[in-house]
Amino acid sequence: MLKVTIDGTEIEVEPGTTVLQACEQAGVEIPRFCYHDRLSIAGNCRMCLVEVAPGPPKPAASCAMPVSDGMEVKTNSEMVVKARRGVMEMLLINHPLDCPICDQGGECDLQDQALYYGLDRSRFAENKRAVSDKDFGPLIKTEMTRCIHCTRCIRFATEIAGVEELGATGRGEHMEIVTTVGKAITSEMSGNMIDLCPVGALTSKPFAFTARSWELRKAESVDVLDAVGSNIRVDTLGAEVKRILPRLNEDVNEEWISDKTRFAYDGLMRQRLDRPYVRRGGKLTAASWDEAFTAIAGRIKELDPTAVAAIAGDLCDCESMAALKDLMAALGSPHIDCRQDGAKIGRDARAAWLFNSTIAGIDAADACLIIGANPRFEAAIINTRLRGRWARGGFPIGVIGEDADLTYPTTHLGPGPETLSAVAEGRHEFCARLDDARRPMVILGSGAVARADGAAVLFAARAVAERFGCVGDDWNGFNLLQRAASRVGGMELGVLPGDGGRDVGGILAGAKSGEIGLVWLLGADEIDMTGLGDAFVVYQGHHGDAGANRADVILPGAAYTEKNATYVNTEGRVQRALAAHFPPGEAKEDWAIIRAFSAVLGKTLAYDSIDALRARMVESNAIFGALDAVVGAPWAAFGAAGDMDRAPFVATIDNFYMTDPISRASVTMARCTESLARGAEKTGTDG
Repeated sequence: MLKVTIDGTEIEVEPGTTVLQACEQAGVEIPRFCYHDRLSIAGNCRMCLVEVAPGPPKPAASCAMPVSDGMEVKTNSEMVVKARRGVMEMLLINHPLDCPICDQGGECDLQDQALYYGLDRSRFAENKRAVSDKDFGPLIKTEMTRCIHCTRCIRFATEIAGVEELGATGRGEHMEIVTTVGKAITSEMSGNMIDLCPVGALTSKPFAFTARSWELRKAESVDVLDAVGSNIRVDTLGAEVKRILPRLNEDVNEEWISDKTRFAYDGLMRQRLDRPYVRRGGKLTAASWDEAFTAIAGRIKELDPTAVAAIAGDLCDCESMAALKDLMAALGSPHIDCRQDGAKIGRDARAAWLFNSTIAGIDAADACLIIGANPRFEAAIINTRLRGRWARGGFPIGVIGEDADLTYPTTHLGPGPETLSAVAEGRHEFCARLDDARRPMVILGSGAVARADGAAVLFAARAVAERFGCVGDDWNGFNLLQRAASRVGGMELGVLPGDGGRDVGGILAGAKSGEIGLVWLLGADEIDMTGLGDAFVVYQGHHGDAGANRADVILPGAAYTEKNATYVNTEGRVQRALAAHFPPGEAKEDWAIIRAFSAVLGKTLAYDSIDALRARMVESNAIFGALDAVVGAPWAAFGAAGDMDRAPFVATIDNFYMTDPISRASVTMARCTESLARGAEKTGTDG
């Protein structure tokens, strides 16, 4: 440990610590623009100047200077104060000072630091420099005249996002931040540059001029557009979501979120179901809640309990799935399933459906085998973790499946099950890399286990994990990468077929043959609606997507920003989301709809509050009582030995920007899709 004195207080720090980091440990705030904890050190802005002894008789950049034993640091001396004022005066020489019309106003580092460390006047009288704005795509609005050349955006694109599409041209006053060959940024993480920008040079294009930051009401929530469970903050003005920002959670998303998470919120206001509908004469017509419930109850009473089935969709919260399961049990029907994609995972072992290493555990792994997955599009935040681990070195990554650009180098081993069998039997050259690893990990895509031979694929992946030491006393590197936010929660609740019950495929086959007379779709939009045949369909959800178009009765539910709800992410972490605003029109929280219907049916569920329902969830599975924690899964046998189809593993996501009813209703995501298509055409033409 090194001893350093900061403003008269002596502290001990680790070797290699910078002066800025040492000051933070001592509780002394150092202003900065270019420095960021998760980016490489640039030393561009010089705002972090301090006085150091022994050392040169001039201020030193604290972000780039390592601590030495016995060093004395002064952060508020006359020299430092004067130097910081000079730096701030120079930074503002060309800044347009247009704070009243800047979307960064009220949240701007430059504003705050100019107030506390700057002067109240400037000696500069010449004309200011003007810089033309750049096209960063449909998500980021540029005002490059405001840019102070901190290069945070360049370093983020290169180091974190892994897409080297930003750079600087020119020198000194003529320096500009530009995109390569004038094209838009194609990273699915690009929106994080808005948060990183310390001035108003990069702002949100969809949010531009719609609200001021101090007008917004803020609520802590959880993203449901993938299975990562990114922690987010939902900012609303009245009944409308104005923006979504990340919340810091080192164990899940650090401080990043994907562009879909950040920008798809405008889909919450479009194609919404805001009142019940009943199909009369082949046409859906508006109805009251009583009329809708009566229509459903009348149909159920005509049927045998075994002719009623339910499917839970990808965005469902745990409370609604628990209530639906209890309703089906009260009816006496065993036909219920949360595996909308038909995944061949069952009740045999929790480890089969979890990301067992945990997301943060990626940092401890030293080799990786990806099977039938594209983490860049299926779980962008996890892909960022993988890239960060690769950047530190000593992390060979092999891929079985499509040879896609994951933003980091990989070794493509083969396209499908034949390669998986070779690895499981130790016949592939990549096996040597797995043998040498102390903590290898396997990432199996959920699409690979949703195939007809999914159980055999799962068995083979488990064989790989066991053969190469992925599972031990202090390490479990077997991971199933889920794509649906509801999947792990549904599995933990046991939203699965009961004795003699049908899975999703069986329900659709039964509906087509007439054996299933009523199907309750709880936000299930990704199934083949033509397979429902002539069955009576109840759709409970929040968007007029595929399920609503097929429905005979529509029950309007609440979207994820409109309800207090519980979600379980791919690693099994239980998280709570708070309602940011009320659902539109007559829409209600989903669990409350099911509870109200159970009373109409004469089979009233045994809870009438969300707290009572959550207590019921804890009774069924204790993990729901361990909030924001991962309860490890014991290792056990899962999958089924058998022949695997020779067909290669294929991508499950064709368009990252449109994967669910919310993002499909988003105009911003449509623009991203269009921009991506144009970019592909341009690349093809240029090539």
